[in-house]
Order: sequence, then structure tokens, then C-alpha cells
Amino acid sequence: MKAYYYDNVEGNMTAPHNSGRQVDLETLEKAGLIYKHCPSIDVVNEIAEQRHYKNRDIVKLNKDTFQGGESALWSQLEKFFHEHLHEDEEIRYVLGGEGYFDVRSKDDEWVRILVQVGDLLILPPGIYHRFTLTEKMDIQALRLFKDEPKWTAIPRGENAGDLSLKREEYLSFLKV
Repeated sequence: MKAYYYDNVEGNMTAPHNSGRQVDLETLEKAGLIYKHCPSIDVVNEIAEQRHYKNRDIVKLNKDTFQGGESALWSQLEKFFHEHLHEDEEIRYVLGGEGYFDVRSKDDEWVRILVQVGDLLILPPGIYHRFTLTEKMDIQALRLFKDEPKWTAIPRGENAGDLSLKREEYLSFLKV
């Protein structure tokens, strides 16, 4: 796992956009994120049991195998790249390839997190974030869910995510 402040330079979302300002694990933890490098699925299974995750699926994003081809993949990435939050934890374990999670810092700056094979990342409910692939355009990730698999994105804005109870709870957590 590598984390740094996003450079905010216009360009391809899959480019590194590394500002050169690194972010350490402690800073991510203070923002409610949980990161672990898990060398085996057994470790992931233990964490899933501890956190009461009952369901899982595998998502594959790759320009060569994505249903609908490369243009459909880009459309999906644009959807993932719109800033949003979820009312549940978002937990991902990278099985293959790599990708970027961008999360908002306490100061509302983007922090880019590179996740690669063996990385497990848990985003807390209510944190604004987005996702994209790296320039390699390939990831296979295990998604874990407490209930039935779902992916409901609530966009940032006065009429959506900003009014979410989970957003309010997350902001209260940051003030502690």
C-alpha cells in the first residue's frame, strides 16, 4: 500500500497523480480507514468473521475481459470515479492487478491509495471517496458484505451525501 496526496492536475484518472507528499498509515487510521496486507485468504476470512461479513463476491475490471469491451469499462470507471459515499463499510481485498482509492482527508484534500495484490482496505461508512484502475487497467478484488451484496453510491452534495446520517456520524468521528 502506498498513499499520498493527489496532485489535482488535469489528466487521465488512471495516472498516478502523485504530488510527492506522502501519507502514512497512522494518518489513514485517524480517518477511520483500516489497512492490512494479507498474504493469504485465510487472514481475510478471519477478518471477515470478526467483522461479521457474511457475503462476498469477486469483481474483475480489465479492458480485455470486461463485458461490453473497453468503452464499457471506461463508462464503469467514470461511475466509480464520481465522488460518493456509502452507508456501509466498503471492504476490498485485491486478488490480482491494482487500483487507486481516493479518499477525502480531514482537510478535504484527496489522498490517493494504491492497492495491490494482498492488500485489504476497509473504508468507513460516510467517507467521501472514489475508485479507478491504474494505467495497467486490471484488477480483481474480493468484495465483502455484512448482508446481501450491494453497491449504493450516494453522491456528494447538499441534497444527497451531505445529508446522510452516516456522513454526520463520520464527521463526528473525525472530531474525536
